[in-house]
Amino acid sequence: MSRTPTPPGMHGAKRRRARSEFGVQLREKQKVKQSYGMRERQFRKYFEIAAGSKQLTTSALSSLLETRLDNVVFRLGLAGSRSQARQTVGHGHFTVNGRRVDIPSYHVKQGDMIAIRSGSEQKKVFQDVRTIVKKYDPPAWLALDKEHLTGKVLHMPVPDEMDVPFNLQLVTEFYSK
Repeated sequence: MSRTPTPPGMHGAKRRRARSEFGVQLREKQKVKQSYGMRERQFRKYFEIAAGSKQLTTSALSSLLETRLDNVVFRLGLAGSRSQARQTVGHGHFTVNGRRVDIPSYHVKQGDMIAIRSGSEQKKVFQDVRTIVKKYDPPAWLALDKEHLTGKVLHMPVPDEMDVPFNLQLVTEFYSK
């Protein structure tokens, strides 16, 4: 099977146009939404909250996205992907400060303790977590107790500490129109 550099169809051989500024911004917004597993309405609400904050909009938006419970579980290494973290949180396998939380968009705060629920530790999903976590180092704003599989939010994430592979400035420009 061979791949051609042209798009399919009769007119595919004509050269492609360069992506417009709007197209670049839209593509970046779609990447962020897809990565965090969010729909448009929820993502727009996050942007409006970030735009109304006293911080820079891009740093406030990245902080809002990073402090979601499903993302924190992923960043702690207790789940293999954000979608897996979202599913396990949604099924109620995690506690925050000792209370069961089943809302993936729950925002954690400084000092919150995140742990696998005692009844869920024996589930098949969490069988390999101990071996994976031994080799894993969480971001600087999170602390992980590898023995008890608990995590703590040391402080709210600062843009320098976040490893966000997106250009959130393009997202801000997209919504600012």
